[in-house]
Amino acid sequence: MSPVGAPASRFAPSPTGFLHRGHALSALTAARIAHNLGGRFLLRIEDIDAGRSRPEFEAAILEDLTWLGLAWETPVRRQSDHLSDYAAALDRLHERGLVYRCFKTRAEVLADIGRAPHEPAPPYVGAPLAQADEAARLAAGEAFAWRLSMAAAREALGPVWDELAFVEAGQGPHGEHGPQRARPDLAGDVILGRKGLGVAYHLAVVVDDALQGVTHVVRGQDLFDAVPVQRLLQALLGLPTPIYHHHGLVLGADGKRLAKRDRSETLRALRASGVTPQALKAELGFG
Repeated sequence: MSPVGAPASRFAPSPTGFLHRGHALSALTAARIAHNLGGRFLLRIEDIDAGRSRPEFEAAILEDLTWLGLAWETPVRRQSDHLSDYAAALDRLHERGLVYRCFKTRAEVLADIGRAPHEPAPPYVGAPLAQADEAARLAAGEAFAWRLSMAAAREALGPVWDELAFVEAGQGPHGEHGPQRARPDLAGDVILGRKGLGVAYHLAVVVDDALQGVTHVVRGQDLFDAVPVQRLLQALLGLPTPIYHHHGLVLGADGKRLAKRDRSETLRALRASGVTPQALKAELGFG
């Protein structure tokens, strides 16, 4: 086992379905990077979506990764066991006035930005309610989301805002590679948590990566646009910035990226059909 201070990569699936070829590509890439760096390969179970996460899917993840011949550090970090870590990070942002309660429904947000449900959404930018109005809504028990204020974040960082950057060691969806400027404002005031439902993906992953000493984040190109907001959160919370390595997506016969609902493409289905781990790894470029 490599020391805790060694380079570390991670594979962080959500137990909301069975793994497919795309997940295998991510896991194998992360494991190879860790091996080449003489570092640590971590498995993290991202199960903050309590409504969709299932124990049987988590068990299947372990089975599939073992079938691929992968080994990882134990114990495995399970996000549902560390909700207090994320709540503490959200509290820190709230105490500094960097997040605000947004009581708007999705329909109201769409109306505000002038978008029909089937059209691409421009970024939403809001503002805190007047104190009396907010107090009345809280007293009435209304649901709300915690949104990160880009305006407050820009003010808090000052000149550092224009220096926000990250290194792409893989390739983004448009060929991005090497040093990249981060533009979190293009995402608008993103949601970081909801009343009674815990925190969102952006906040949980930056907290986890810092606590686990992750130095290399490996994932598909579909998550490339998540980096700027996560880079901003790292700056606001004083957390280290890992190197990012995005890889291409595995597409199905229809030319679309694989999804967990494509049952015929799951690793379990491939295994049942007689596909060997050696054959799958060769297909994915790990022969």
